[in-house]
Formats: sequence, C-alpha cells, structure tokens
Amino acid sequence: MYRCVAPLALMASCLLATPAAQAQTHRAFPANALRGELVVTQFPDALINGNPARLAPGARIKSDTNLWVPPAGLAGQKLVVHYTVEASGLVMDVWVLNPVELANKPWPTTPAESATWAFNPGNQTWVKP
Repeated sequence: MYRCVAPLALMASCLLATPAAQAQTHRAFPANALRGELVVTQFPDALINGNPARLAPGARIKSDTNLWVPPAGLAGQKLVVHYTVEASGLVMDVWVLNPVELANKPWPTTPAESATWAFNPGNQTWVKP
C-alpha cells in the first residue's frame, strides 16, 4: 500500500492558496482580548508592546487566515495581534490581525481601557465613554 505524507509546509501552502482561505473576514474575539504588537523573541519569551511577556505552555497562535501557527516560526516578526492573558499573567490566545480586523478601531490595548469601555460582541466594536 502506498502512502503519501506531504510535509506540513506544503500542506499549509496548499491551504493558503485556496480562495476560501484568502477571504478576509472579521473573526469574533472575546471581550477580554487586547490589541498589541507581538514579537516572539525566543519561545516562550515574547514582547508585547515592547514589554516582556511569556507565552503559556498551551498558547495558541492563529494567523490572519485563522490557521494555527507554531510560535517558533514567528520569531523576530513584529505582528499586530489581539491576545488574551491568563490569570497567571501568561499570554494564552493570539490572533494575528488581517486588514479588516486592523481597520476595526478603537480596540483596547490595556486591561484598564477594556474595563472602562463598552464592548458590543455582536458587531465586535468598542465604544469609549
């Protein structure tokens, strides 16, 4: 019996080439997601908005097309993202933003902003007081 096992990079490039994967839509983010600039320095260490941060052991990073991305593959890149932080202070979920999501402004960058702004989960918008 013949088995064809394609390398992960080849499979990912095939997925990215499909028109459905290229469609840029706005994903639904949780109300506790903050916006920031992420730089993975050396996994699990990172910088968020220039401040040291650490990715949780089970951290999930999704690309702008909503595909899982290994954190080590992003090392050194500056990416605008939405992210969530666990109670322990570790970064848990990260979404690399696509152009549609980047245009959705304002979005809180600190927990203090998200505590004082109003979030509408239906249309994924924030309103400043």
